Amino acid sequence: MQTGNWTILTEFILLGLTEDPALQVPLFVFFLLVYIITLQCNIGIIVLVWLNHHLRTPMYFFLCCLSFVEAAVSSVTVPKMLVDFLSKRKAISFAGCAMQMFSSFLIGGSEVQILAVMSYDRYTAICKPLLYPVIMNSRVCLSLVGAVVGINLVNALFHAFLTFTLPFCGSNVITHYACDVPPVLKIACTDTRLNELLLVVVVGGMIVASVSIILVSYGFIIAAIIKINSSDGRRRAISTCSSHFVSVSMFYGTLIFMYATPSSGLSMTRDRVVSVFYMVIIPMLNPLIWSLRNQEIKQALRKSIRRCRGAR
Repeated sequence: MQTGNWTILTEFILLGLTEDPALQVPLFVFFLLVYIITLQCNIGIIVLVWLNHHLRTPMYFFLCCLSFVEAAVSSVTVPKMLVDFLSKRKAISFAGCAMQMFSSFLIGGSEVQILAVMSYDRYTAICKPLLYPVIMNSRVCLSLVGAVVGINLVNALFHAFLTFTLPFCGSNVITHYACDVPPVLKIACTDTRLNELLLVVVVGGMIVASVSIILVSYGFIIAAIIKINSSDGRRRAISTCSSHFVSVSMFYGTLIFMYATPSSGLSMTRDRVVSVFYMVIIPMLNPLIWSLRNQEIKQALRKSIRRCRGAR
């Protein structure tokens, strides 16, 4: 639909992860398997914590929140991606694109901050063990998660509103598999430097704040572990942090690489590959890391399997 010299877009066309027809079916199969594993593993952790009362601690409460976010962030983009692999016309409505972007910011931003909250939880547990039940009581845990959701709700509305109030008067083809901000800004027919600057400042600010919390927390944790005289005590303290540290390294490393520079300085092909890693692959890897590296999770899993076998 056109009004004067302006085009009112009602839909966008997503180019997808690749335009090679020979790769569409193999990629569909691969990402379908990844998505199934992601949902099963993350939902499995939530169910496992719920079924085992000894796991109902702040640490595993936040792990359940992280697992929920991981399943949700994957569900924002993967189902549409799977449909597009088998479709000739990869269209998404204007409203659908806006909703996808909003959801990505809300859920992805929540993941950023939940990892920071988890580091503070580990700092409290290791550095202030006697006060831990008082500091990290249920009200505090719920308040922290509520604050994370509230902050990211405002952030998601802010970026989605700024992006979709721009005029789109030319091509409606998005060089991406999802409605992320940088590729959508590229097809706007106006100067988007302010939007790009705000994206880097706001998202960068959230990443810097979260990374700072994590670094300070781990600084105190390392200092406390060094002071532990017992080698068994040091090993237990390290084991409670190792899974979280690996998750943080993977997630923040990818995210910083993604948003450290404005979109104009990024290759769109590289952009797509990197975003697949943090929106699709990491949500699958995180529950596996927690399951393989955390002794309590492994013991609870064995116990649950034995219970299931006994019930038969």
